[in-house]
Amino acid sequence: MTGRTTTPPPAPFALRHAEEAMGTVFSFDVRGGEPETVRRTLAEAIDELHRVDEVFSTYREHSQLSRLSRGELTVADCAPEVAEVLALGEAAERLSEGWFSTRYAGRTDPTGIVKGWAVERAARRLAAAGTTGVSVNGGGDVQTYGAPGPHRSWRVGVADPLRAGGLAAVVSAAGADGLAVATSGTAERGAHIMDPRTGRPAVTDLVAVTTVGPRLTWADAWATAAFARGSRQALDWLESLPEVEALLITAQGEARCTRGLAAWLG
Repeated sequence: MTGRTTTPPPAPFALRHAEEAMGTVFSFDVRGGEPETVRRTLAEAIDELHRVDEVFSTYREHSQLSRLSRGELTVADCAPEVAEVLALGEAAERLSEGWFSTRYAGRTDPTGIVKGWAVERAARRLAAAGTTGVSVNGGGDVQTYGAPGPHRSWRVGVADPLRAGGLAAVVSAAGADGLAVATSGTAERGAHIMDPRTGRPAVTDLVAVTTVGPRLTWADAWATAAFARGSRQALDWLESLPEVEALLITAQGEARCTRGLAAWLG
């Protein structure tokens, strides 16, 4: 009797790429899909990130956002994305009861929402290109769609702000169409989160807030607003939001979380 050898099925196409843009590093992990289509779509997504930086940078003197802040342009003069992002910022300000803002010291600054919005857009573009799994990490804020493989799910580690190299939690996207994980805190960039009431860096009992939900645009904004509030006010407010869970870590090392967060851990 002659034995048969079974050839295992080929591994699905996978593409990984890291790109510097918007003052940080964007990491792409794409699974499945037609290779040439995925490569072309990734190139388009990267080009779009650089264009977003050119439009929204607060450091570029001639960006549309800088010119808008100086009164040299109106919103109607800018790229359509400017009106879109500012409208999202206004909605975030309303829903956060003023703890999120796109206006500081008389300047328009949507920094607290634009990166999450840009990451989500890039991930959604790749998900629509026939891929089976997409993960885009923009400076530690992550948007995923699909899965990395059969019977597997995307898992996102949440850095421990008080223990270098350690993890405070691992969030799993099992069963979710999309997973967004955003963190705001002082561990890496110091006191950079502004208190909209004072226009100065927020002084709270928190060192980090991580929010979990389906869309990074909102997760990014809610993490920023929650940090500015402080742990006691933030936890009650986060519990009132739909499709949002959160982990808050205080300077004393106390971890506080919303009631539904446990369902996302694994």
